[in-house]
Amino acid sequence: MVALPAMMNAIDPAETGGPEVLVPVERPVPVPASGEVLVRVAAAGVNRPDVAQRVGSYPPPPGAPTIPGLEIAGEIVAIGEGCAGAEIGQRVCALVSGGGYAEYAAAPFGQCLPVPDALTLVEAAALPETLFTVWTNLFERAYAVEGDTVLVHGGTSGIGTMAITLGKLFGLTVIVTVGSEEKAARAREIGADHAINYKDRDFVAEVAAITGGKGCAAVLDMVGGDYLPRNIDCLAEDGRHVSIAVQRGLKAEIPIWKIMQRRLTLTGSTLRARDAGFKALVADEIRRIVWPHAEAGRLKPVLDRTFPLAQAADAHRWLEQGDHVGKIVLEP
Repeated sequence: MVALPAMMNAIDPAETGGPEVLVPVERPVPVPASGEVLVRVAAAGVNRPDVAQRVGSYPPPPGAPTIPGLEIAGEIVAIGEGCAGAEIGQRVCALVSGGGYAEYAAAPFGQCLPVPDALTLVEAAALPETLFTVWTNLFERAYAVEGDTVLVHGGTSGIGTMAITLGKLFGLTVIVTVGSEEKAARAREIGADHAINYKDRDFVAEVAAITGGKGCAAVLDMVGGDYLPRNIDCLAEDGRHVSIAVQRGLKAEIPIWKIMQRRLTLTGSTLRARDAGFKALVADEIRRIVWPHAEAGRLKPVLDRTFPLAQAADAHRWLEQGDHVGKIVLEP
């Protein structure tokens, strides 16, 4: 049995605010509940929802830790009841509802994935949040299948780079939007078929040109606001639009007649508040369909840079600056 300390270093801000509220503090090491394992965290991903939680616009769901951090990787050091198959010392990565910015974190075992030799723990920590999000929204809610052309906004973000990666693994033609020619070139290096600099080109016109006027089978949108009616103009007949964030606003005016005429589907989701049973089902599907690509070394995250846990504030500043490509990771 691994001897565990009573206390750990963590980032657990007492108030909302700017990055400066992210300072190291001591917190009790979690005790895994039934169905949970305790993971000694080797790395934790940094994501936009962490920033939203920090500023007070995305509070943790009931029962979730106040410590931010939605994805971790490390080794199991304690096991709660009802975790058949869990082993002390097993390397796992996990989607969690909070608690990642710490030296130890409790994770539902059903939301854990075994880390194969082809992945480092830092790489593994950068996978769960974007992998679960893109899989459930682009492949399940938008029904993207081999041969489809899809439009993904934020092409060099963590979500965008994961959408490119999965799109290439599963036979999609991926069009992304980005904010500079440098990022467009980087997106194409990662595997995007087309990258549109939205600052100097109209992405609606560009999508029409790329698809010969036919449009896309699906749009994955994290922008919201006035992008929604423009996204609708990018969709082919029977196209599917999935909203996963609203960076440009919560409301939009949409052309209902176009939705009726072209039989479009508008949907969306948030993942954090979904129950553990749903997330376990997603994890099982990913384990069966997607994870063999990770085991073979074909599925890896695009890593931008890592920061020590104590420099979480700097990690948030870098994320908010918007110059990153891919994922930012903390190492306790």
